[in-house]
Amino acid sequence: MRGAKTSAGPACRSALRAEGHRAGCAVFCSLVGLVPLFVWPASGHSAEERSFPNIVLILADDLGYGDVQCYNPRRGKIATPNLDRLAAEGMRFTDGHSSSGVCSPSRYTLLTGRYHWRTKLQAGIVGVFGDPLIAPDRLTIAGLAQQRGYRTACIGKWHLGRDWGIPRGQRALFEFGQATPDITPEHRAAWQAVFSKPFGDGPTTRGFDEYFGTDVPNWPPYCFIENERTVGIPSEFLARELLTAHLASLQGPALPGWRLEPILPAMGDRACEFIARQAKSRQPFLLYLPLTSPHTPLAVNEPWKGKSGLGLAYADFVMETDAVVGRVLDAIAAAGIAERTLVFLTSDNGCAPYIGAAELESKGHFPSGPLRGYKGDVWEGGHRVPFVVRWPGVVRPGSVCSQLVHQADVMATLAEVWGLTLPASAGEDSFSLLPLLKGSQRPVREHAVSCAANGVAGLRKGRWKLVFQPDPQAQTRVQLYDLAEDLGETRNLAADKPAVVSELETLMEKLIADGRSTPGPPQRNDVEVTIHKRPMAAAATKPSRAKK
Repeated sequence: MRGAKTSAGPACRSALRAEGHRAGCAVFCSLVGLVPLFVWPASGHSAEERSFPNIVLILADDLGYGDVQCYNPRRGKIATPNLDRLAAEGMRFTDGHSSSGVCSPSRYTLLTGRYHWRTKLQAGIVGVFGDPLIAPDRLTIAGLAQQRGYRTACIGKWHLGRDWGIPRGQRALFEFGQATPDITPEHRAAWQAVFSKPFGDGPTTRGFDEYFGTDVPNWPPYCFIENERTVGIPSEFLARELLTAHLASLQGPALPGWRLEPILPAMGDRACEFIARQAKSRQPFLLYLPLTSPHTPLAVNEPWKGKSGLGLAYADFVMETDAVVGRVLDAIAAAGIAERTLVFLTSDNGCAPYIGAAELESKGHFPSGPLRGYKGDVWEGGHRVPFVVRWPGVVRPGSVCSQLVHQADVMATLAEVWGLTLPASAGEDSFSLLPLLKGSQRPVREHAVSCAANGVAGLRKGRWKLVFQPDPQAQTRVQLYDLAEDLGETRNLAADKPAVVSELETLMEKLIADGRSTPGPPQRNDVEVTIHKRPMAAAATKPSRAKK
């Protein structure tokens, strides 16, 4: 649902209103069976607010499409009983996409309902000690939830930047690459000054009432962060033996004795504690749980080492991730709120090839399933991800939906659930999934855009996917694939289908020019956006092991 206002941020938030027209009331009444009101309180806990479902949004990190058994029963060798249980109790989307093949851009889109490529982040991710990507006046799903009186929490990996408060000229005292220099009093003094103060522009300034987690588990600072403060003052370098390919990536400030194994269990503990606490409250809650796994560090805890039987830490870590999801689902059930809790589960991108993907495949486990590519790619394996929704009483258990959906759609879905009108300058690329969740077979979106790590865009419309990079072998300036016949993206049809190429190029130009893909007045992108990017390396243009 959308309004016509064009202001953003606080103005947007004040502009949010419950639907006063009959259609909006009818939708809301069909969901919760209440008499509609024309004015809803933005605070307090009225009977109407308490009737809204709790929201749990679980975001796995680098979990591939084929890493979940129910998505890859023939070529998946890792047991994921809890993820499979969630799918059996809800709806499994088979054509669900993230905004990018890498981390930060996908997280931006999930939380804002807006494609990341409309921002300054045209390629790559937010760097170590990076600036905030979400603008202060940008409405998020958490801010939207607050309009309905929800308690909102983010527990896990943020990776969307902050104002770290590092003085100009002192970044060299915080960033070291993989080198471990001798620590000096100057290092410790700088760290003490920065980490003894609260950060700015973090999760609690973007709609979340509370936060606990790590910014990036394989980057500094190596500590937990709670409500914009470090838990303790990092005063040492990370132990050198933890700087390996599959553990920590960068040296930097760390708490003395910091270990990597406790990170994931701590996220599960905090999530379960939050659920139990809020279940006793009269206030509905939204929990955004961006897990730190199975992304590196592959810090598998002892009970899970060797559990997969594949001899690879990544496979064991997927199983440990599945167990944490199971703990969260059990906490929801134990609190007696499963029937009124809407659960989303998805992943920010595909499996990372560098965690041993080739060896996994040699043992019969294909982390991208039938798809071409992996994390970072514009190919389907980079951004077609597990996407599961459970909502008792609304979503039919064990249902499967093959319609095209996108993580941007979470915002509009929640807006419709809550009977809210999105301002014109919020959720510009978000389409409500509610009709699909209620059993409709009609598409809710006609097209979607997902990008590679280097910024190359792929535009989907129906069966067609246009990749905006040249193919040196076919000598075409773009690549066109028919996913209905060639899910593995092995045959570039750009030369054979010039009319389709022209149609999709025109569509992409319109999506850029309009600043939105949903109906509504045009909006502005934050920067100039170009369609055609540089070509990828030749090796990256070759299909991966994608045969079914």
